[in-house]
Amino acid sequence: MDEHVLKNARRFTGFAGLYDGVRPGMPVYPVEVIRQYLGRKPDRVVDLGCVTGLSTLVWRNRCLEVIGIEPSDDMLAVAQKKEINGIAFRKGSSTSTGLPDKSADAVICSQSFHWMEPRSALSEINRVLRPGGVFATVDCDWPPVSDWRVEKKYKELFDKVLQIEKMEKLVESSFVRWEKTGHLHHIESSGYFRYVREIVFSSREKCDAERLIGLAKSQGGLQSILKVDPGLIEEDLARFMRSVRDVFGETVFDIDFGYRMRIGVK
Repeated sequence: MDEHVLKNARRFTGFAGLYDGVRPGMPVYPVEVIRQYLGRKPDRVVDLGCVTGLSTLVWRNRCLEVIGIEPSDDMLAVAQKKEINGIAFRKGSSTSTGLPDKSADAVICSQSFHWMEPRSALSEINRVLRPGGVFATVDCDWPPVSDWRVEKKYKELFDKVLQIEKMEKLVESSFVRWEKTGHLHHIESSGYFRYVREIVFSSREKCDAERLIGLAKSQGGLQSILKVDPGLIEEDLARFMRSVRDVFGETVFDIDFGYRMRIGVK
């Protein structure tokens, strides 16, 4: 695997259970858009960078076959426990899926494309996609909508995460990330797609204080710092956790995930 793939796979080691337990599953809406743009039910869908399969399972009964591709052994192990007829998971990467040419009607990257080198990833995606196929990235805007006081503490926590990432060499050198704001440009400038656009939508889920704390803890940036030196971020994390528990207590409440979907039609 390429060096950036190995680095980013290591970044997602050690918290697969947490990730799988708190992260949102991909909403049905992107599936509906992809099917509408294809004009039919897809035969094969590829979920590239599928992590624990949360974005893969939504395709059950909505295509003939979906294959989740994931480079992290930890995440893949959780995903493979979910295999059923028509849903399979295998090890691979954005530069080497192991799939035949022109074998997929759709390729989707849910919460994952910013961990992929865009040029090489899009070359592999183009190779795998059939003519007329659809590529889509789906990304959350963090944090989810909950309470402004909690969201403010979340922002303060991850401002500190970004600061540490820039200052601490062991953290900075442990991953390679591309900006999500560049996704549409990369898709369009690749020259592989006849039509490109962005769609913004939201999805509501139930939540409690511990899940909201878990969502913050499931972020790769925070996990990388906790692995290198927990003391760098422990006080900031504790302040965030206190804020969540003070505001929400034992209640169950609604949160809204905002999503940005970037689409290319081959």
